[in-house]
Amino acid sequence: MSKKISKNVVLLAATAILWQGCKTTEPTSLSKSEESHRLATGIEAVYFKDDGKLGYQQDEKGNQIPDYSYVGYQGGGVKLPEVSVVKTLYPSGGDDSALIQRAIDEVASWPLEKRGAILLKKGKYYVDGSITINRSGIVLRGEGAFEGGTTLIATGTTVRDLIVVSGQGERQEIPGTRKSVKESYVPVGSHRLHLGENHGFAPKDLVVVYRPSTQNWIEDLHMDQLGGEGVRPWRAGEYDLHFERKVIAVDDEGITIDAPLVQALDQRYGGGAVYKYRFPGRISEVGIEHLRLQSEYQKGKEEEDEQHARSGIFMDKVAHGFVRNIEAHHFWYAAVHLGEDAKYITVEDSASMNPVSKIVGGRRYSFVVYGSLNLLQRLKTDHGRHDFVTQARVRGPNVFLDSEASNAHSDIGPHHRWTVGSLYDNVKGDQINLQDRGGSGTGHGWTGGSHVFWNCEANSMVCQNPPTSQNYSIGFIGRKSSGYNKDRNDCHWLSYGEHVPLRSLYLKQLEDRLGREAVLNITAPWQR
Repeated sequence: MSKKISKNVVLLAATAILWQGCKTTEPTSLSKSEESHRLATGIEAVYFKDDGKLGYQQDEKGNQIPDYSYVGYQGGGVKLPEVSVVKTLYPSGGDDSALIQRAIDEVASWPLEKRGAILLKKGKYYVDGSITINRSGIVLRGEGAFEGGTTLIATGTTVRDLIVVSGQGERQEIPGTRKSVKESYVPVGSHRLHLGENHGFAPKDLVVVYRPSTQNWIEDLHMDQLGGEGVRPWRAGEYDLHFERKVIAVDDEGITIDAPLVQALDQRYGGGAVYKYRFPGRISEVGIEHLRLQSEYQKGKEEEDEQHARSGIFMDKVAHGFVRNIEAHHFWYAAVHLGEDAKYITVEDSASMNPVSKIVGGRRYSFVVYGSLNLLQRLKTDHGRHDFVTQARVRGPNVFLDSEASNAHSDIGPHHRWTVGSLYDNVKGDQINLQDRGGSGTGHGWTGGSHVFWNCEANSMVCQNPPTSQNYSIGFIGRKSSGYNKDRNDCHWLSYGEHVPLRSLYLKQLEDRLGREAVLNITAPWQR
C-alpha cells in the first residue's frame, strides 16, 4: 500500500468528532499530530472529508475499506416490520408440534397479502420435531424470551433444528447472460464493472459477480503446501466465489452494482465475470421474534450429551428476513444459523446461553453465518466456542455489531477457508482471531481478507494479512498475539490499545449513505 500522507486529510483517529450513541458534532482541529495516529504502515485508511462524511484512503491498486452499510433487512437502515397477528395459539400441555405446524401451513395457504404473524401466547410449547416455515410473509411471534414468556422446548433425543425457515431450490444462472469483466484489476470497494458494449444488463437486474479460484492464486497464498495427516491442500475451482448483487445503473460500457466488491478481481487470477440469475424458490419477509428456545438434554452431561436439538433457528434460501429478541438455551450447535443462501437478514437483541455438547470442533457456533449481506447486532453469548463466526467461502459483506461473548472456549472471527468482507464493530470476547490456520481442521488455511475489526476488545487478538488481500484492526484494546503461524504478515493496525473516537464504522457508513433516520431505524432506544 502507498505510504503517502495527504496534508489535508483529517485523520479519523485524531479528530475530535465523537460518535457516542450515534450522535455527531462538527469536526474540530486535530488534538494530536497526524504522525502519532497513522497506521503502522503509514496509511490513514479512513478519514473525515470536509463535508463530514467518511473518506477512504486507497492503495496503489485502488483497494480501500469497503462500505459495509448494505447489510441487513431490506439492504440496511430499514425498521423491522411490526406484522399484524392473523392467528393466535395457546399451549396444550402436550406435544404442540402439530398444533404450531398446522397453523403455519394454514396461513401459508392464504394469499400473500393476507399472511402475517402467528402469535404463541405465554406458556411452554413442547416440540418433538421441527417447526418449518417455507412460504413468504409469515412471522412466528411469542410474548417474550424471558422466563414466563413464550418458551418452545425441543423434546427428545433427535438431532435436528428446532425452527427451520427455508425456501426451496437453488440459485440458477440465466443462460447466455455471462459477460467477462474487462478491467485487468477491479479493487475492493468498487461498485462499477466494465463489461464492454452490448452487455445486456439493465437496472434492477439480479446479478452474480463471479470470482474464480485459480491454481496460481492458491499457490501465492501457499495453500497448496498444506500438509499433515488428514490435511487436504486447497484446489483450484473449490474456492470460487459468487457474489449476489443488484444492478442500480448501466452505461454503454458497464454496470454499477448496489453493494461494493469485497474481493478484488485480478486478471492474474482469472479476472471475473457477471451473469444474471433467478432464485424462484427463495422466500422473503419471514421472521422469528420474542421467543425463548430450549433443548432438552441429559442432566449431568452438559459437556457430553449431543443427542438432542442442534440449533434453535436455521434460516436459509431467504432474502429479507429477521430474528429478534430470542434467547436460546442448551442447543449444541447454534442459537441462529444463517445458511449459504440467506441474505439481507437482521438478527438482533438475542442471546445464546448454556449450550450442551462436547467442547470440540464443530460445536457451539453461537451465531454462525454462511450467507451474505447480513447484520447481526446486540447479541450476547455464554460458554460458546466460536460465538460470532463466519464459515468457509462466505462471500460478504456481513456485519457483527455491538455484541459480547463471555466464558468462550475458542475465538471470534472468520473461521476458515477464505471468507471475505466481514466487519466486527464493537465486539467483545476472550479471543478474536484472523489468521492463517494452516493445517488445522483438515486444512483451514487462510480465514480470509477484506475484514475490519473496529473498536473491539478481547484478552488477545491475532490479525494477519494474507497475500493478495488486506485486513484491518482499528482501535483494538487487548493483547496482540502472534497466532498459529508466527511468520505471517501483520494486518494493518491503527490506534492499537485505544479506541478511535468514531464509535461505530457501520453506523457512520449507514448515516453517510442513507441519512440519520436510517441509523435511528436500526438502533435500540438506549443507543440514541
